[in-house]
Amino acid sequence: GILSIEQLISRVGVIGVTLMALLSGFGAVNCPYTYMSYFLRNVTDADILALERRLLQTMDMIVSKKKRIAVAHRTMFQRGEVHNRPTGFWGMIRSVTASVPGSENLSLIQQEVDALEELSRQLFLETADLHATKERIEYSKTFQGKYFNFLGYFFSIYCVWKIFMATINIVFDRVGKTDPVTRGIEITVNYLGIQFDVKFWSQHISFILVGIIIVTSIRGLLITLTKFFYAISSSKSSNVIVLLLAQIMGMYFVSSVLLIRMSMPPEYRTIITEVLGEL
Repeated sequence: GILSIEQLISRVGVIGVTLMALLSGFGAVNCPYTYMSYFLRNVTDADILALERRLLQTMDMIVSKKKRIAVAHRTMFQRGEVHNRPTGFWGMIRSVTASVPGSENLSLIQQEVDALEELSRQLFLETADLHATKERIEYSKTFQGKYFNFLGYFFSIYCVWKIFMATINIVFDRVGKTDPVTRGIEITVNYLGIQFDVKFWSQHISFILVGIIIVTSIRGLLITLTKFFYAISSSKSSNVIVLLLAQIMGMYFVSSVLLIRMSMPPEYRTIITEVLGEL
């Protein structure tokens, strides 16, 4: 029926799985780019000092030109040009064409100031980016940085492998019968030729892996949504944003349960399938 659990979860799952695909695609690109030292550009203290010097020179030029504008305005005020400015169309023409000896071309100077202020903003952003990159380089030299760098390479290879296997499963309409942990342990045991209780340990490792996937994925979702909602929230839209966050979390959790079945042993996978339906 329309109001059955299977029908409702299938509709919620479509949106939730789509959201998970978008977030996982973003994370698959952003995470290695953030933590892998391969993507870090070489930044030295000399580069930062040179850019800061350019920024200071630009700020000095802006201050100098604004001072010239202020001096010109004061001179015009003292001469009475501000209060006695001619009105009407012909007065405007006369004020534009008639130049006062020693006066500054204020419109041209103001255009130069605007251009220099835009340049200073770009230089400031680039300086901040260089400082952030320098901090990432220093962080990558620590033990934790090296650990995340290794994880970046590992999950990059894992991501490429998952894309390859998912493409094959879609093309040949295959459904995985063995969870990745059990399959990986079987390949390792057969390759090394050691005695190992695959069924016992794969069950525990699978549940640990599923727990890690749930915790990290929901944590990543909350961090991403929090940054997004901070950017768009206001006192009037806070209630709507909280409601939207609750809806997204519900869809995300249901979709996680749907997709996590593939990471579980078959006997436990069947239990979830009986609860949710043949989706």
